Amino acid sequence: MSFHIIIVGAGSAGCVLANRLSANPATRVCLVEAGPPDRNPLIHMPLGLALLARNRAINWGFATEPDPALNSRRLYWPRGRVLGGSSSINAMIYMRGHPDDYRAWAAAVGPAWDWPRVRQIFLDHEGNTALADAHHGTSGPLAVSNLRQVNPLSRAFVQAGVECQLHDNPDFNGARQDGVGIYQVTQRDGRRFSSARAFLDPVRARPNLTILTGVQVQRVLFSGHQASGVRLGDRDLALAPGGEVILCGGAVNSPQMLLLSGIGPGAQLQAMGLPVLHDAPEVGRNLADHLDITVQAAASRAAIGLAPSFVPRALRAAIAYARHGAGELTSNVAEAGGFALSDPTRDRPNLQFHFIPAYIHDHGRRTAWGYGLTLHVCDLLPKSRGTISLASPDPLAPPRIAANYLSHPDDLPTLLAGFKLARRIVRSPALAPHVRRETLPGPGVQSDADLIADIRARAETIYHPVGTCRMGLDDRSVVDPAGKVRGVNGLRVIDASIMPQIIAGNTNAPVMMLAENIARMMLDPSA
Repeated sequence: MSFHIIIVGAGSAGCVLANRLSANPATRVCLVEAGPPDRNPLIHMPLGLALLARNRAINWGFATEPDPALNSRRLYWPRGRVLGGSSSINAMIYMRGHPDDYRAWAAAVGPAWDWPRVRQIFLDHEGNTALADAHHGTSGPLAVSNLRQVNPLSRAFVQAGVECQLHDNPDFNGARQDGVGIYQVTQRDGRRFSSARAFLDPVRARPNLTILTGVQVQRVLFSGHQASGVRLGDRDLALAPGGEVILCGGAVNSPQMLLLSGIGPGAQLQAMGLPVLHDAPEVGRNLADHLDITVQAAASRAAIGLAPSFVPRALRAAIAYARHGAGELTSNVAEAGGFALSDPTRDRPNLQFHFIPAYIHDHGRRTAWGYGLTLHVCDLLPKSRGTISLASPDPLAPPRIAANYLSHPDDLPTLLAGFKLARRIVRSPALAPHVRRETLPGPGVQSDADLIADIRARAETIYHPVGTCRMGLDDRSVVDPAGKVRGVNGLRVIDASIMPQIIAGNTNAPVMMLAENIARMMLDPSA
């Protein structure tokens, strides 16, 4: 069998595209996912995400190259390898970004990406059960809700932010982004609502949609410069005449797939012994990500903890979740947060907070005993840029990730300002009844030099890599404004890798919007 559409990667973008492009029963669509089906119960129980970073069966578990600005550390990069992709292992925060993000996209890519158009797509997607006003949709396929239970420490964090002169914001996707508040989440009835649940589950039975799991695509096949299919480990999938291959692997896997297929910097491909189909210097470049630093403190027993005294609460939580989809197991861990300016001269927020009423060490890979809290702060608009390249011509080998964090001189002062503000919040009166003592960076770390040294020793990703197959109007861009790969035919990239600039916020909902926008272009080129 040949297919009209082959989608590589069943993540946040791939599930949207599989839904939209298979709506016509005459269009044969194949969705290929390297990971397994999304049956692991920890995926669907929100608090289970604290354990998902350890599960290599559903997580690519990448590592960066040693980073010069971060004491030559290799940073851990979890990415979803399962139906739903990273939307099946993330913290479920529903965030669109700032309108100025998309105004900048429009300036770089054209009016199809301007705020009014993408805003309408966000509204069309959204099925909000808690907010019904001009800023929200209520009938879309993506379930969005308030948390069913909010930890007292998360509410205290919001009050602490107000004490630090931040705005009390009940809706980060509403009239303004700045301020502190409780995040809305992609959940329904207290359970995760991933891209797979929203867009794939309703259409799995379509006879023209084939879903393959546990199958890793090795490269795109071409006849001349025309895509003709994809190579799997033991067989090929063929495109019907006029068909298209769509790469939806994200900011790491999609540029890797282009490189393995002979599309990328010619010298790099030749050095790997790969034939050059199209010399595209920007493939793998322009990598942007949100670098994050944390303040941690020992906390009262109101926090979520690993301790003998927590056992009765855990049992009550398990019963509440099993019976009613309620209780502490519905927590998305990062319950509260907010947006702030690193200095008053900024024209919009460039810092984001994620507050966790628990200790989190090493992305949840190390057991954190006791009761604690963790406040994350990241630089939303970093200027540093990295690269994705091949470490080996072996398609099963992970690529080389050179994130180059803090390589631009403006980024460290921004993160340092955010770090100081985070400490002020944790030390505010509203959190005082809960905070026992600061554990990281610790009371001995006070000077700017010591804080900078702590950033270099501990900063990590907050999981938002984008930009490595940049979309643009210029010929050097990897894809055009409809995701078509320049220099070849029948191949698109549609995922976070094509973002021309990083979003000032969490990237999951924007990726689903991005896929919907291009799906509409494909189905109606005049739209």
